[in-house]
Amino acid sequence: MKNIDRPAEMQRAMAKQAEAERERRAKVIHAGGELQASVKLAETADTLSKTPGVLHLRTLQAMAEMATEKNSTILFPYELASLVSEVTGNSQ
Repeated sequence: MKNIDRPAEMQRAMAKQAEAERERRAKVIHAGGELQASVKLAETADTLSKTPGVLHLRTLQAMAEMATEKNSTILFPYELASLVSEVTGNSQ
């Protein structure tokens, strides 16, 4: 049995090839994730468009979450508050 060393140039070429393959796989995985996210976003948009007023409620929910995180207060015009009451069926 004989120990044969690969030339340094061949080792660099093989390392570059392996790195390119890892990058390719990472891009394929990332693209798959982007596809799944876009499908979910399309489903969500479809659901939101079927229910009147739900987009306003979702916006209010997002604003409430932001206010909680930033420890701040959000003021709404009276017209918006009455719109939310109409959509949710609550009386003021």
